[in-house]
Amino acid sequence: MARQLGVQIEVQIDRTSPVPLYHQLAQQLAAAVTAGRLQPGDPFENEVALGERLGLSRPTVRRAFQDLVAQGLLVRRRGLGTTVANRKVHRRAELTSLWDDLTRSGDAPTTRVLSLEVVRDEHAAAALDLPPEAELLHVVRLRTADATPLAVMRNWLPTTFGDLTREQLEHEGLYAVLRARGVRPVVAHQVIGARMPTAAERRHLQIRGTEPVLTMTRSAFDAAGNAVEYGDHCYKASSYSIEVMVDER
Repeated sequence: MARQLGVQIEVQIDRTSPVPLYHQLAQQLAAAVTAGRLQPGDPFENEVALGERLGLSRPTVRRAFQDLVAQGLLVRRRGLGTTVANRKVHRRAELTSLWDDLTRSGDAPTTRVLSLEVVRDEHAAAALDLPPEAELLHVVRLRTADATPLAVMRNWLPTTFGDLTREQLEHEGLYAVLRARGVRPVVAHQVIGARMPTAAERRHLQIRGTEPVLTMTRSAFDAAGNAVEYGDHCYKASSYSIEVMVDER
């Protein structure tokens, strides 16, 4: 029976806080894993038992668990339930912008806005869980670092950000602009890949020959689950790399 219930972690839920309940739960459970109070392979308390113990609905608990699975902290296996991921090191992927990363590393980023317009794009709307007919602000920027072309970045945002200006987007990173408005992306789905550049990308990034570009797509949401931005970026492979830590399950 103890195996079915799993390890119980003390959690404090503040129902007066503006932070969503699922996010409060996910943060505290993640802290228990990273602090070592839950060890790799430990069975996790199931959704029903945890919800009843804390007075939370099952969808709220399920969403917290989904966040932890996405972070690589929990594993769900049919017939075995939910357990702490079998990892030597638990790391969260940090949700930052390219501007933030370049500034932190001591580079001198600059941005040129290539396009700024309101559009309808079914693919971008679907990535943001918005209706296909939703209007979106579409921004295309060229990012350089120390005068070297580095990335062509396409972003789609809800029209609540429709008053963003070229000046703002050329003097700060997109996430810095959003944070100044009180909007903070806290969770994202990100896919990394590679392909051959388009003619325009080749020109902007000063690519010669058959060099491919690295690609990254990201759908980002705030703590309440509201859409923040969908990005489709390509990077000059000879000037940029993506570093990921992996280990054996």
